[in-house]
Amino acid sequence: MRDIILILSEIMNQIHDILMVRVGINMTDKQLHFWVIGFIGLVTFLIVFVLVKLIQLLKFHTTILSFIFTFIMMTVFVFAIEIQQAVSNSGNMEFADAIAGLWGFIVFFAVLCCGCWTLVWYVSNGSREENWAQKRKVEKRPFNSNS
Repeated sequence: MRDIILILSEIMNQIHDILMVRVGINMTDKQLHFWVIGFIGLVTFLIVFVLVKLIQLLKFHTTILSFIFTFIMMTVFVFAIEIQQAVSNSGNMEFADAIAGLWGFIVFFAVLCCGCWTLVWYVSNGSREENWAQKRKVEKRPFNSNS
């Protein structure tokens, strides 16, 4: 985990140096952050906007969007915990811990969704069969092997 943060930090330093030295942009860090983060945020918004419009065409769009939002929030939360562990020396900062935590969320979500879907399917199909049999007054015929 530490290595990943160091690599990302080095990439950001390289981009900073390219913009400041090679391109010749003479800005303070605050001005550079204003433009770069503003641009990245706008591009991200446009991509998310298009994806949400596409997801809204699907049957379970509210569930899908809720899952995506919750997964993003859990990702931020998990990495905040890992960074806090490194800063306070209260544990090891490991990428595998973050992945294990996110897998926990995915498994709990899958179990909940499958359980609810199975319960709804069982209740709705059971009542349909009973209603159908009562309305049609299905007669039980003995099995005839000659026909």
